[in-house]
Amino acid sequence: MRHSLESLTMFAEAASLGSFSAAARKLGKQQSTVSEAIANLEIDLGLSLFDRSTRRPTLTEHGKAMLVHAQQIMEANDKMERAANRLAEGLESHLSLVVSDTYQVPLELVLGDFERRYPDLELECMVAEHTDVVALVQDGRAHLGLVAAQADYPPDIGFQSIAEHSSIGLYVGKQHALAAEPQLSTAALHRHRELRLNTYAGDVIQRRRGKAWSSSSYLLLMEMAELGFGWVELPSWIRRRFAADSLVELKGMGWPKSVQVDAVWSRRRGLGPAGSWLLETLVKTQDIAGAAEKNPAQ
Repeated sequence: MRHSLESLTMFAEAASLGSFSAAARKLGKQQSTVSEAIANLEIDLGLSLFDRSTRRPTLTEHGKAMLVHAQQIMEANDKMERAANRLAEGLESHLSLVVSDTYQVPLELVLGDFERRYPDLELECMVAEHTDVVALVQDGRAHLGLVAAQADYPPDIGFQSIAEHSSIGLYVGKQHALAAEPQLSTAALHRHRELRLNTYAGDVIQRRRGKAWSSSSYLLLMEMAELGFGWVELPSWIRRRFAADSLVELKGMGWPKSVQVDAVWSRRRGLGPAGSWLLETLVKTQDIAGAAEKNPAQ
C-alpha cells in the first residue's frame, strides 16, 4: 500500500479536528510532519482532500469519500491487532460446535454472552447425531459437541453432562392408524413402519423388526411422520415447536423417555479459552434449559 497507516491516521485526525496543528498536537508530531504527510497522501491518491482556501481546512467532496475508506482501513487494522493479541494469548482462531437436536440449546442465553465476550471470533454451528458428533470431534472438525449420552466414549474423548431433562417421545401423524390405537404395544409398532434415525458413522439406534425408513435428520423424520409414513422417535421440543398440531404422541411402554445430554471434546487437542468458556456456560445453563423443557409455554 503506497499510503501508510500513519498518514491515514493523520488525515482522519485532521478531518475530525478541522486543523492540521490540532491533529499534530494530539498525535505528538510537528505540524509540518502532518501537513507533509497529508500532501503526500493527496499526491498518491491524485485527489485534493482538503480545501485550504478557508481559514480552517475543510474536507472536499473527494476528501469526504476518502475519509470513509481511511476509517475502514484503520478499523480493519485495529481488528487485526486485537485478533493477533488474542491469538498470542492462546485464543482459538475460530470455534466449531456440533450439536444434537436431542438437546434444545438455549441460544438466547448462550450466544448473546458469547458475542459480547468474543465479538470477532468466528463461530461455526453444525448439527449431527450420536456417533457422528463423536466422530466430528475426534477428527478435529469440531472443537466441542453436544450429544445424547453414550454408553461409553473412546479414550481420547472427554465428556461432561449438560442437560438432565431432555426427552424423546413417540409420535405419528394424526391420520395414522396408530393414532387411534387404544393402547400402545410392541406388536402394534411392528405392524407399522418405523421412521428411524440413522447416522453416517453407524446406526446407533436399536433396530426393531418390521419395515423401516431412515434418515440422519430428525426434522426430515418429523416430516415423514406428518405425512403418515410411519411412527417416529423425536425430541419432545421439536414436536412442540414444529409439529404440535400435526403429530400425535403415543404413550405407554416407557414413553416418553428422559435423555441425558453430554458435552464432548478431544482430550488430545483440548479446548481453548473460548471453547472452555462455552462449555462452562452450557453447564451453568442446564437448570434453565431443564426449566424450559418442563414449562415450554414460558
